[in-house]
Amino acid sequence: MFAEVLRTLVEETSGAIGAVVMGYDGIAIDQHLRPVEGVDLGLVAVEYANILKEVKKAAEILQTGELEEVTILTGGYQILIRILSEDYFIGLLMRREGNAGKGRFLLMREAPGLRAELR
Repeated sequence: MFAEVLRTLVEETSGAIGAVVMGYDGIAIDQHLRPVEGVDLGLVAVEYANILKEVKKAAEILQTGELEEVTILTGGYQILIRILSEDYFIGLLMRREGNAGKGRFLLMREAPGLRAELR
């Protein structure tokens, strides 16, 4: 199921490069990548998993509610992250000019099914 959802996310989101379901430990459950020179989605996901753990911890310490979503913008890319559970998240890597609204919508739409599969 993960492979199909990840493929759909990448194919239906303009500017998407890849998608990954990953644990906070940096181990990918599954991923779908378009071949793009110079981008290692696995490495991107591992590095942001570490940062995401800290953001999640800060939200808990500050008692602002559970972390649901994180968006990271860089000069050339967008990374959209939706939290799936205490242990897992899904990330969508897009070109900067990609359709983030569509990506966010699809991540939100697919999250319940992915959560069910992770149980």
